[in-house]
Amino acid sequence: MLISSPPYFNHLSFLTFNSSYFCIHFNLLSVEDGMRGGDEAEIDRLPIDLLAHIFSLLISFKDLAQVSRVCRKWKQGVEESLARRETLSFSGWKVDDECTTRLVLLAYGLKELDISRSRWGCQITDYGLHQISMAKCIGNLCSISLWGSTAVTDKGVIQLITRAISLQHLNIGGTFITDTSLFAIADSCPRLKSSHFFQTIVLWGCRQISENGLVALVNKCQKLEAINVWGTRLPLQCLVALLAISPALRIQPRGVLLNDDNSHALPIY
Repeated sequence: MLISSPPYFNHLSFLTFNSSYFCIHFNLLSVEDGMRGGDEAEIDRLPIDLLAHIFSLLISFKDLAQVSRVCRKWKQGVEESLARRETLSFSGWKVDDECTTRLVLLAYGLKELDISRSRWGCQITDYGLHQISMAKCIGNLCSISLWGSTAVTDKGVIQLITRAISLQHLNIGGTFITDTSLFAIADSCPRLKSSHFFQTIVLWGCRQISENGLVALVNKCQKLEAINVWGTRLPLQCLVALLAISPALRIQPRGVLLNDDNSHALPIY
């Protein structure tokens, strides 16, 4: 006697090839089965845990939004799939404060957050950073990227960073932050969890920062391993001073001190 698997498992293969087709196909199945009346739709028999796993494979936020509107059970499945995510990237997606914060607030287990601005633009502002700073995942975030988010200021960055007590990697390159943000980051270092320490920071193109902010940062974040200062307006003496404070510090990009007579003795990467 042959035992066949439930019919809905035969449709899961669609997910591997085309998430949009998966959404449309299952949506039509649910509607068609509902119109027949009587029996429960095949897809509706799936437990929430399995739905959440399926939805976690969707990479399009648009698809997730469409799926969550199908029915209450599917909405719950989407929310549970977000709660399980450890990484979330909005790079390449045209999203605003409202959309970004709505998803982050649901991602309770998030560890890595990328809200970099791409050519199309992740339009995050200080308001969005303030909302994200109130999320349950903020204390678990070990990596945050705000690269190119020109609409954020020191106010938003400080609100976010001072609550990220597990932060190890920060990319705020291409923003207009000033020494005020660096002072706040430096003050936050001693409050990091004992099992974590601030390792890398990218300040690519941050032309509003100065030697004062960097010295404070390196002084207080004693376990800082690498710092990227490409495109800044820092004098050579500033970089030499940073290495005097922390000789093991890797200053990027490679060769930034090549004009200095003593550059051969400095650990530049």
